[in-house]
Amino acid sequence: MEARERYKLYRQIMWDYSIGPDDIDAVLQGKKNKAGHYNKEMIVRKLLESYSWFTIVKLFGTEELSTLLSTEVINGLRLKSLKSKYEFVQKRLQEIVQDAE
Repeated sequence: MEARERYKLYRQIMWDYSIGPDDIDAVLQGKKNKAGHYNKEMIVRKLLESYSWFTIVKLFGTEELSTLLSTEVINGLRLKSLKSKYEFVQKRLQEIVQDAE
């Protein structure tokens, strides 16, 4: 996904905070520890709660998602239905990665 598209998504999830998309991108890329009070897990969780699966895959790709979908991130999701969905996705991605090795 192009930076312009990513930044638009970041601005939409942080509409009520004065946290710039550059800072969010830097946290997600591991260049910074926090953007405002948000760490990487919190940003990923906010993205998962805000966008469709297809947008999330486009944003991160399946390889990166297999590492981002940690138990801590999934357990922090507010909706039980999303937790179930991403627990399933986490399991499937781990199986796919194991099969590829």
